[in-house]
Amino acid sequence: MIEREFVKQKKKEYQIEEFVGANLSNVGHSQTKMQRTPLGEKIIVSASRPGLVVGREGQNIKKLTSALKKKFKLENPQIEINEVDNINLDAQIVAEKIASSLERFGITKFKGVGHKVMQEVMGAGARGIEIIISGKVPSSRAKSWRFYQGYLKKCGDIAIEGVRKAYKIAQLKSGIVGIQVRIMPPETKLPDEIKLIKEEEKKESEEKKEEVKEEEVKEKTEKEEKKEEEKPAEKNEKESEEKEEIKEKKEKEKTTEDKEESKEEK
Repeated sequence: MIEREFVKQKKKEYQIEEFVGANLSNVGHSQTKMQRTPLGEKIIVSASRPGLVVGREGQNIKKLTSALKKKFKLENPQIEINEVDNINLDAQIVAEKIASSLERFGITKFKGVGHKVMQEVMGAGARGIEIIISGKVPSSRAKSWRFYQGYLKKCGDIAIEGVRKAYKIAQLKSGIVGIQVRIMPPETKLPDEIKLIKEEEKKESEEKKEEVKEEEVKEKTEKEEKKEEEKPAEKNEKESEEKEEIKEKKEKEKTTEDKEESKEEK
């Protein structure tokens, strides 16, 4: 069945993406996408530190390509690395940052880490952020702590497509701690958002319209002047043609008269 083949391909792509993400830890890994090309499989890796992904003389990429060939039986996997433009607006990188800081400094400073990351994300221009840290934090009983700031959609189409989500696990001595991050980037357009045109923008639009009108008037006047200049030239040409015709008629009359006089003399 064709449907089963499609499902197998999607499962394989998901497994490859998860495998690449697991091997690229502590390098600011954002996401992995797989594309099929005539030359082979193309794997696009987005990371905040592409130098660490490549490694010295491309050793990390060589190891990753050989592992992909052996495990997933890929003939010619090509790995392409892209750098993330804004780190603080990428949910996956932010979640990885929180997990690494908790593993490094311990669970006692989780509030400071959460507030610091939240301020950095909002300072980067995000509309809103939500961080949920779940686990044995800080006591022996499991608990969830929520850090939020700004405006964040929780339902509707914008919550699915407009909000960036990520999940990361931090392995601590007390146990596993889950980190959920949701970020609404500044470019998301809300359906209930109305932008009012400012007076300055109105003035600029009116000035532009006036300039366009002035240019049109100038073009019309120039065309009329050209036509007026062309008219006397045409008149002169017509007058000269008429004069030439009159001269030709007079010459013809003279020739006819001369012929008649010569006939009479004979």
